[in-house]
Amino acid sequence: MKYQKKQNAIVLLADGTVFYGKAVGNKQGTAFGEVCFNTGMTGYQEIFTDPSYYGQLMVATNAHIGNYGTNKDEVESDSVKIAGLIVKNFSYDYSRDAADSSLEDFLDKNNLLAISDVDTRALVSYIRDNGAMNAVISTEVDNIEGLKKQLADVPNMNGLELASKVSTKEPYYFGDENATYKVAALDIGIKKNILRNIASRDVYIKVFPYNAKFEDLEAFNPDGYFLSNGPGDPEPLVEAQAVAKEIIKRDLPLFGICLGHQVIAIANGVSTYKMHNGHRGINHPVKNLITGKGEITSQNHGFAVNREDAEKHNDLQITHVHLNDDTVAGLAMTSKNCFSVQYHPEASPGPHDSSYLFDQFIDNIKKSKHQTA
Repeated sequence: MKYQKKQNAIVLLADGTVFYGKAVGNKQGTAFGEVCFNTGMTGYQEIFTDPSYYGQLMVATNAHIGNYGTNKDEVESDSVKIAGLIVKNFSYDYSRDAADSSLEDFLDKNNLLAISDVDTRALVSYIRDNGAMNAVISTEVDNIEGLKKQLADVPNMNGLELASKVSTKEPYYFGDENATYKVAALDIGIKKNILRNIASRDVYIKVFPYNAKFEDLEAFNPDGYFLSNGPGDPEPLVEAQAVAKEIIKRDLPLFGICLGHQVIAIANGVSTYKMHNGHRGINHPVKNLITGKGEITSQNHGFAVNREDAEKHNDLQITHVHLNDDTVAGLAMTSKNCFSVQYHPEASPGPHDSSYLFDQFIDNIKKSKHQTA
């Protein structure tokens, strides 16, 4: 255990509300972003490196963070993507044999500001009541008025395009080049474990930048297409929407997750909206309306598909609903080879109830190849 005098720090919300805490380690500074919370008991390293969290200040609702350290293989991208971290109790020591470093060292390596000793129960309760909003965490506790002025200039997540901040700059390959099937994936914030799940089903993947055109993906001669998860508002992603429209028009196998699900909805003329509070955790209940079965799912999104629009659409079927608030959790086109889900079936960390969706994608590819053979 490290015994050291902790520096004072604050969480300042856009409406002027202040919560007090202490800086983790010796790091000082300031970080801005939209404040959100994740209810997962484990999986903090995967959360911090998930591109979908880009630009957000993460509040961990679990009382202890860092107690099992970090492992270099338990990441969803090549770097930390959250803007900052807010916790109640930060564990400087860890007690897991598989860990290769402490969370403090991991955050230092990624130059991330974290604050602890915050009343996270009160903070989360406040966010639940008042909705997601921009915030700042800082060790400049005597500069609240200055921080307020800076915070006022931080753009709102509504209408914000962030895929370009996290997408690959150049196409790359993932999996075995001798695999039976080929999939072209559009990276608008893709998680590594999604690629692992697709590749493990005898698939060779080529991953394309967020602004790639359909012709770029088509040149790979894929058997199916995938639209990834990612951060920000789906509305500004006009290039991705154009790609989805072309794939749908040609009735090619298409699967979308999270942000990709929202892009597919927009490509069909269905609107999306920013939620009062998003869904972020690993125990969200979803009902599969096709099978009648329930699924415990991993979720991470601040936008959702307009259910009324989806219900009115002649070629869309709502396949899954979130049981807490009846929001749309899955869609399928009735006349095209296309389906999507709002949650994360790769489910790492978390349950594996939804991994069948990757099998469904491969089955759709097999059927399509058989029909065109």
